[in-house]
Amino acid sequence: MPLNMNREVFITCAVTGSGGTQDRSPNVPRSPEAIAESAIAAAKAGAAVVHCHVRDPETGAPSRDPALFREVTERIRDSATDVVLNLTAGMGGDLMFDGTEAMARMSAASDMAGAAERVAHVVDCRPEICTLDCGTMNFAEADYVMVNTPGMLRDMAARMVAAGTRIEIEAFDTGHLWFAKQLVDDGIIPEPVLVQLCMGVPWGAPDDLNTFLAMVNNVPAGWHWSAFGLGRNEMPYVAAAVLAGGNVRVGLEDNLMLDRGVLATNAQLVERAVGIVEAMGARVVGPDAVRERLYLEKRAPL
Repeated sequence: MPLNMNREVFITCAVTGSGGTQDRSPNVPRSPEAIAESAIAAAKAGAAVVHCHVRDPETGAPSRDPALFREVTERIRDSATDVVLNLTAGMGGDLMFDGTEAMARMSAASDMAGAAERVAHVVDCRPEICTLDCGTMNFAEADYVMVNTPGMLRDMAARMVAAGTRIEIEAFDTGHLWFAKQLVDDGIIPEPVLVQLCMGVPWGAPDDLNTFLAMVNNVPAGWHWSAFGLGRNEMPYVAAAVLAGGNVRVGLEDNLMLDRGVLATNAQLVERAVGIVEAMGARVVGPDAVRERLYLEKRAPL
């Protein structure tokens, strides 16, 4: 693979995520106010895009409450700081079981919802971008499956496009890219196409460079892509993504540490990424450049 460095890089900050990190760092924002404030700080530090989940303000548990998404959206939109808003649509496909002898029924801890419910907040909040996790996979815990059937993905994607939101394809393995290509070929996902390569998420694509290059080589020419690695590999993947021709993602969804023993904020992680990108001789671009590149329209919520 020839060196194909990206010289005009946009940074996405994944602000809070849905993992069980809320009790591991006080910097992981929980309330809509804290999530919006952290997103705005990340934008001021150089992030052109903020990728937002929401959490129960009291417990920090992941949520898909449309009212929480609405509050986050309004707070970010009302800010004087401009940033491209990217809302998750990954919730509502959490299939859990109560152990290997209870596979005939799903656990009460499962969170399964229909396509309309899974994208309701996208329709209401009208972000420029929303995510589509483009496949089903075993996901970290022993008895948890992230469920995204082909029929569900087609339905969700059609609703996202009808709402006027650009889809960010979340690819956790090469098969997810294969199906994403089919969605594009079938005319369900329009151009320009945006994809996020998710590296090192158990049990998707491991974050070794051979697998990463396999993922990159499966992204069609002309697609826009970004990548991230988890934990201590977050910043090495900033460099790897730029060298391979992509954009980068950092944030507390993917990594809690700035240095060994030092808890990070989202703004600090973005600042570190900006430093890496610029030290490589590339330029960090802002939200206007991303909107132009991806044909995005900034809109107020309904």
